Amino acid sequence: MNKSIFKISLIGLFFAVYQNFGQEVITGENIAVTNTESGKVRGYIHDGTFIYKGIPYAKAERFMPPTKADSWEGVRSSTMYGPVAPLITPTTEVNDEPEFVFDHDWGYPNEDCLRINIWTPGINDGKKRAVLFWIHGGGFTSGSSQELPSTDGENLSKKGDVVVVSINHRLNILGFLDLSAYGEKYKHSANNSIIDMVAALEWVQTNIQNFGGDPDNVTIFGQSGGGAKVNTLMAMPHAKGLFHKAVNQSGSFRAAMLEKNETQAIAAEVLSNLGLKENQVDSLQKIPFELLSAAGSKALKTVEEKMKAEGKPVMGFGLNWGPSRDGEDLPYQLFSEEAFMLSKDIPLLLGTTKNEFAPFANMRFVKASEQQIMEHIKTQYKDKADAYIRAVKKAYPNDNDPKDLLDVDTMFRPGAVVQANAKSKIPDGAPVYMYLFTWQSPVWDGKYKSLHCMELPFVFDNIKRGKNMTGGGAAAQTLADKVSSAWINFAKNGDPNHSGLPTWPAYNDTNTATMHLDNTCEVKPQLDKELFELVGNN
Repeated sequence: MNKSIFKISLIGLFFAVYQNFGQEVITGENIAVTNTESGKVRGYIHDGTFIYKGIPYAKAERFMPPTKADSWEGVRSSTMYGPVAPLITPTTEVNDEPEFVFDHDWGYPNEDCLRINIWTPGINDGKKRAVLFWIHGGGFTSGSSQELPSTDGENLSKKGDVVVVSINHRLNILGFLDLSAYGEKYKHSANNSIIDMVAALEWVQTNIQNFGGDPDNVTIFGQSGGGAKVNTLMAMPHAKGLFHKAVNQSGSFRAAMLEKNETQAIAAEVLSNLGLKENQVDSLQKIPFELLSAAGSKALKTVEEKMKAEGKPVMGFGLNWGPSRDGEDLPYQLFSEEAFMLSKDIPLLLGTTKNEFAPFANMRFVKASEQQIMEHIKTQYKDKADAYIRAVKKAYPNDNDPKDLLDVDTMFRPGAVVQANAKSKIPDGAPVYMYLFTWQSPVWDGKYKSLHCMELPFVFDNIKRGKNMTGGGAAAQTLADKVSSAWINFAKNGDPNHSGLPTWPAYNDTNTATMHLDNTCEVKPQLDKELFELVGNN
């Protein structure tokens, strides 16, 4: 090389480094560029973390299974979140105080929403980092990867030297309308939403090495509806081998999935509500989402009423969109022996928060007297009222506020116990670790307690980002260090133990070892068995 040209090149390189030195955010035409199977992508670097948002991992026509994303020429800019799945009921107003706590980012809707986001400490560096694949909550009808500030992956990636991934996928009627009765091309339509997740996991297998990740060490984790999606993937033969560990946070719902005759009945009602005949099913492709969604909601109510009239159980909040046992992609009920055997070799970390939705349900008692609370318990539990109080005090002997008697979750945790008992009994199966998140938030005078989603800022080490929910204090950060380290170690090694926690034994139905995550973390056996038996949710 000519000496003068070499000198100019060195000066240019020095100038580029000098320009970026000390910057918290580094951007530029040639910054954070790497390859995917569809083409090159460019992200940005924030405080040393490489960040990519909104990369297409697949594409899909309405009611069709996903296929490979289209290729592109040049470098695709990937610095902003992509579209979110359309919602049945768009958000047009919020309840001020709870919205302050959750601090949602609603995003912008588009049916073309199959997007993936990545946070990584390095690219093209030859390292094989553990991959944490986040699946958002919101049931199977709402939510997105960007919905909560607490699930931003930067801090977790940086803390653990891991790659964090999150996705958007189809929801509600777009992800679960079963049109299989109307032609072979629709045979997957009942579970397209879950197939989207499989497509995203396949994308990770093919591409994540370019982002510094190890495709042979992928952990799926999700909360609420995301936890239920984790369970669904664990019961899905087509997903086997695409992930290696699983974390279910507040998502062990035991309600049986609908069967094909029921999902096809819903589809028939949708056609009827739209005035379409069977041979006009393809017309659904072009009907505006708002009309389609309204027809779907009406169909769900109609089929729910028929099921109740026939004596069939309708669990939870009523009939809604979600995965079904279609015999094609999901052949087993999620809590069946066959499903548990399918995920026999997958280590599982699962648990719930102490209070979940109970503080919302009992908000009218925030300023109630002890007498009023006791009268309510007697009205609700009648001759079992004293037994209920004893059972709650046995489960949580250090609680002193009378309202604590009302705010104990009996909706989410019983399913987690059932799942942990069943999976831990599998001969030669992978270990199960159980937690109960009991830390109480100080925000709004402490009335939200250990609310549904409260563990998320701790898992992602995002106390400051989620300060509206956590208060942002030092005690919260201390616990976040412990919780996020446990999730990182589990993702790396299948074991959440680390020096900051007491020894966390694998769970079985004899020791019922449960790590209580609080300002003081400690392992306890199951203490709420009598409570669950009394309320009929065991």
